[in-house]
Amino acid sequence: MRLPGATVLAGCAGAALVLAADPTSDSGLPLPPCPIKLLTGFDCPGCGGTRMLFSLLHGDLPAALHFNALAVLLLPLLAWAWTAWVAGRLGRGLPTWTRWRWSPQVLLAVVVAWVVVRNAVPALRL
Repeated sequence: MRLPGATVLAGCAGAALVLAADPTSDSGLPLPPCPIKLLTGFDCPGCGGTRMLFSLLHGDLPAALHFNALAVLLLPLLAWAWTAWVAGRLGRGLPTWTRWRWSPQVLLAVVVAWVVVRNAVPALRL
């Protein structure tokens, strides 16, 4: 159980860094800009992710959805996959979406559609 414990500690450390950095204002620690946005000017699928996490950690769901709605919607799937992984390490297999036949293709299509819509609709640009 060391590896699952390490993932929890890494997640907590990342959350603490985001809280200390306050990516929604200039008052916190400086965080590096998104290299894709810096080079191309386009929002990548993860753009706004740190601001989304900061908003979620403060309980502000509308702001989190504004910064990166796809990431907010994918968090329960990530939690499900992590839980199934930990259960598998404990010898208890749980069904998970990562084993469904079309999961990679559907996830890729959703992410590509998100990038296209996000960059095409001015209201969704960050």
